[in-house]
Parts: sequence; C-alpha cells; structure tokens
Amino acid sequence: MTNHVLVERPDAHPGVQVIRLNRPEKKNAITREMYAKMTTALTVAQSDLAIRVTAFLGTEGCFSAGNDMADFLAVALGGSMGREVLDFLRALAGATKPIVSGVDGLAIGIGTTIHLHCDLTVASARSLFRTPFVDLALVPEAASSLIAPRLIGHQRAFALLAAGEPLEAADALAAGLIWKIVDEESVEEETLSIAAGLARKPPEALRIARDLIRGDRKDVLTRIDEEAEHFAAQLKSAEARAAFEAFMRR
Repeated sequence: MTNHVLVERPDAHPGVQVIRLNRPEKKNAITREMYAKMTTALTVAQSDLAIRVTAFLGTEGCFSAGNDMADFLAVALGGSMGREVLDFLRALAGATKPIVSGVDGLAIGIGTTIHLHCDLTVASARSLFRTPFVDLALVPEAASSLIAPRLIGHQRAFALLAAGEPLEAADALAAGLIWKIVDEESVEEETLSIAAGLARKPPEALRIARDLIRGDRKDVLTRIDEEAEHFAAQLKSAEARAAFEAFMRR
C-alpha cells in the first residue's frame, strides 16, 4: 500500500520533490492512505529548505481516476468527506512553495481539481479532464467552485464542475487550466525540467512573486471547508446513496 504514492527527490533535479501516484492497476485512484502520504510530503516541503518545488506525476496513460470509490464509500457511510482528504486539500491550498504537475491521460475528480492549485501544469494531447461530482449527487471540492470560475470563466467552470462535461487537453489549454501540451513520452521530462528551473531561482523572490500572483488564500481555505460541509450533507442524501449504488453496480 505504501508504494501507491512514491515520494522521491531525483538526484538529477536538485531541489525538486516528486509526489508520484503509483497505482496503475486502479488507474491511480486515491485512497485515504495515499492522501495521508501526500499530505506528509507537502508538509515536509514547507519546512525543508532543500525542497524548493514539488511536482505531481501519475503513470503512463493516467494521472488519476479520482477517489477510490470503495474506500470513499466506506467514509461516505459515516457522512463525512474524510479527515485525510481535507488534510490534503488544506496542505495543497496552503503550500507556500511552487507546485507543478504533469498529466498523461485520465484526470478525473480530484485528478482534475488538484491542478487548480498548481502553478504550472504540463499535459499530453490525450489527457482528459473531468469532474463528475454532480453525477454522483455530490458537489465540487478543493475550492474548485471558487478557483475554476476565476481561472476559466463561469461558462467553462459550470460545464466542467456542474454539467460534468470533459475538457480535452486542447480545450484545457485554451481555458488556461494547463500551461502547455507536450508529447506523451515527454510529460515527465518536461514537468521535471520546469520544476528544476524553478528550483534554481532565488527562493524568496519566487515565494513573494507566487504569493502576489495567487493572492490571499484565506478565501480558498474557507471555500474548501464550505464545500466539505455541503459534501458531507449530500453524502447522507437519498440521491447520493442511489448514485453510489448505481456506480458500484457497473
């Protein structure tokens, strides 16, 4: 289980910490244990001066299919979003050092919304971003209901987060959700190259620039908690139970 998230510091890229989703047999679906390990890595990065940039990566053909549904359903029966999930979202939103990401293939649910908190995202042309929250009778998370309209506009944000419409890589690029599209075999190399370039920059100047660009994060953290309240309420609803049961019968 612990190998489902690999935390690495590649010698070839000093100053870079890699958080790699490594559960390809389940399309990198994220369990509570995986969330906890990613949170620890983000927390370590905050205080470790040797880490200047964090890079999120998946595996070939898949960044993440989102929450592990069996694991998530166990939490849902208790009517909560899960402490591990919220801890991760707060650590992600509160990060003070640059975060980059590389996407190849599927990016579903949190596999999409995580990139709203990244400073630069590279994706392959075959990448697909989708958030089927409402289809599961749930609501957006990771402060996506706040960040996405700001970033990609109301219409695209509504299509993505409420209507559940997918965004192909070209559309995600046009919307401003990702930074660039590269060949699928170059996603990891390009992501780490970008991370290494940021790691070489004066760290305090980069931190200040990032803070100025991103702005005050209090509203983001508040929205994460607000979404979580609605999420928990929906988990107890009859429509959510029906949606989950239908999903598990697939």
